[in-house]
Amino acid sequence: MTILNEFLTFEHNSEHDSAHNLSHKRDFSAPKIYSAKGDIKKRWYVYFSFRDPETKKLKRQKNIYGNANTYKTKEDRLALLSRYRKRLLKLLQQGYNPYVDNTELFKKLSEEANAIPKASVPKKAYVQPITFPTELLKKETPAPKREFLRKEIPKVEGLPLRKAFDFSLKIKANQISKRSLKDYEYTTIAFIKWAAEHRPDVTSIRQVDKKVALDYLNAVLIRSSARNRNNNRLNLSSLLQTLEENDHIDYNPIKKIPALRSIPTRNKSYTTEEHQKIFKYLKTEDPILLLFIKFISYNLLRPVEVCRLKIKDINIQDKTIQFKAKNSPLKTKLIPNKIIEELPDLSKLDPEGYLFTPIKIGGEWDATDVNKSNYFSKRYKSVVKDHFNLDKDQTLYSFRHTFISILYQSLLKGSSPHAAKSELMNITGHATMDALEKYLRDIDAVMPKDYSKHFDND
Repeated sequence: MTILNEFLTFEHNSEHDSAHNLSHKRDFSAPKIYSAKGDIKKRWYVYFSFRDPETKKLKRQKNIYGNANTYKTKEDRLALLSRYRKRLLKLLQQGYNPYVDNTELFKKLSEEANAIPKASVPKKAYVQPITFPTELLKKETPAPKREFLRKEIPKVEGLPLRKAFDFSLKIKANQISKRSLKDYEYTTIAFIKWAAEHRPDVTSIRQVDKKVALDYLNAVLIRSSARNRNNNRLNLSSLLQTLEENDHIDYNPIKKIPALRSIPTRNKSYTTEEHQKIFKYLKTEDPILLLFIKFISYNLLRPVEVCRLKIKDINIQDKTIQFKAKNSPLKTKLIPNKIIEELPDLSKLDPEGYLFTPIKIGGEWDATDVNKSNYFSKRYKSVVKDHFNLDKDQTLYSFRHTFISILYQSLLKGSSPHAAKSELMNITGHATMDALEKYLRDIDAVMPKDYSKHFDND
């Protein structure tokens, strides 16, 4: 490793870029500089390809970073990487091959370099040696068996797994929601636990390569589902990307692992008869749960959005409600009279109190949004689903689908589909018409007219 570094960082008396001298079919591409479009917050490097002896095709080799990313100006980085590029090109032209042992070549070049009197070099021209992958010095050999790795693999420098993930989580803390951060934490705990049991040789974040990541994701897939596997993939990739951007790893191995196709589950809508029976039953059985459901049904809110509501978010005079929506920090919607008529007198309640609590309307409830939503889901199951023996996919969220479908069918009467969707879009809060149309298709809200007449000649 150090031998190749010397050749790439050595100050020769004369240098020239001789890429133009190679007119025949080459076994390598001319090295190029990646400068991230001038963004010094990103990593710059030199890259090249070499012809794979097996496939006979040019194959991208590992990036060469060196100390370029320690420089804080574009000019300094470009100057240093230009030197690396020229010297690497010359070395390739002299016979360097990443797929064979290059010891003899380096020995020969060292003798030639030592035979040339060294010229005085100004201090400003001195270049720090770069770190170059060890694999470029020696011929690649098949990976040893896992048993050999566990016993004899040398320890790789880098942050321990837990410390590395904690660093990434700290960076992410002010960039994502608390819910997402908690999901990331769960993923890191699961990954570290898996590594301790199945890959005890992996103790450093730099040892987490594509194979390690793929083994973990396959384990998640086998014990759960493609959807859970894809979620773990996204979480780990985001954390590793932060580590790459902060120079704790050379690359994010999960970038090259594709997501799997998964079949999404859908909340099944209720029939008119079903939702009317549920409303009638809850009127005496659980009025708080009924009002909770009506906020989902008539205000078309998601269950977790209802859980976030505070007394101060309800403006009776203006008939508006403010809430934190799925894709926006704060959203304002109209409160239909259907809800206004159901609400108790809120003027005497603490404005900071939550609208819904387990025992009353308006009060304190020290729990996360997710736990609150889960509480009402379990309450709905025990009070309603078990009583009516409903389908497992008929959930609280299903009321939103049901009433959006009812609303759309009503708006269609005496109106064109486009006009109906335009009005519906203002009510549901979808950002685009395409998003609304996709949603309506997904919940089967768009139904054709009766087409029996087309079978009259049958």
